[in-house]
Amino acid sequence: MKPTDLLKPSPPVDAVMVKRRAGAFTTRSIKTSAKSSGLRLAMSMLDLTTLEGKDSPEKVRALCAKAICPHVSSTPLNDPVPSVAAVCVYPALVPTAKLALAGHPIHIAAVATGFPSGQYPLNIRLQDVRAAVLAGADEIDMVVSRGLFLSGQFKEFQNEIVQTKDACGPAHLKIILETGELETLDNARRASDLAIDALLSRPGSNSLSDGEVFIKTSTGKIQPAATMPVTLVMLEAIRDTFVAGGPKIGMKPAGGIRTAKQALHYLVMVKETLGDDWLTPNLFRFGASSLANDILRQILKLETGRYASSWDLGE
Repeated sequence: MKPTDLLKPSPPVDAVMVKRRAGAFTTRSIKTSAKSSGLRLAMSMLDLTTLEGKDSPEKVRALCAKAICPHVSSTPLNDPVPSVAAVCVYPALVPTAKLALAGHPIHIAAVATGFPSGQYPLNIRLQDVRAAVLAGADEIDMVVSRGLFLSGQFKEFQNEIVQTKDACGPAHLKIILETGELETLDNARRASDLAIDALLSRPGSNSLSDGEVFIKTSTGKIQPAATMPVTLVMLEAIRDTFVAGGPKIGMKPAGGIRTAKQALHYLVMVKETLGDDWLTPNLFRFGASSLANDILRQILKLETGRYASSWDLGE
């Protein structure tokens, strides 16, 4: 890796214009047919998540059942609701998810690397990754060292990302920047660029496939988590990488996206910033635990004219 490549400058962010642009996406009019398709697309992009200290095998099995068949209401639908993209759990529960999802194309994501703080020795974090992949994880959601970034130790910051990618083996990598702790949109753009450039500069990076790497806003444990302005800044980093001849990097906003209306706003932003190619679970995901039921509620409202009661929707 060449230091000059790793430390190339990031463009400055005009925070006022980013917030104005992000707000504009919420004003788009979405007609009924497009809304129905958009809601189903959003469901297919969900990483259905449980990341609590009280998580148990029983809870993960229930989550996997929901992931396979989100629509469990007795109300029939004109078109089926798709399965979600992935189930995201702690590494210790990966074997449970693997058994529960056997025979289904739903991915298993593990929050390895000392989630959510990342404040563990690097060798322990890397072993966490290897163990999760060995147990059956298809995707690793890693947390970066915000301390290294904020103290200006950019080469060390990138080196940890490179070593984590190497530890992933065949599993895909999602790099959690924890933007709520990065403090500014300029820092969010800088961290995005450094993370992407680290992987594009590593040996063998020419073989990096589209969607093999995602950048992700948040762990969901720190506020603010995902916001439209910070997601827009990260999408622009992805766009600039692709325009410069790089691969298609994926994007995952996570934390705080609870309503179907918000999800549709994000999809509009992705379409207008990156284009239709990114409107696929292979390149865009939502990290959420409560979003699925609101998407279902809105689908049922479109097709029946009334909102479903909470007991009509599986938890």
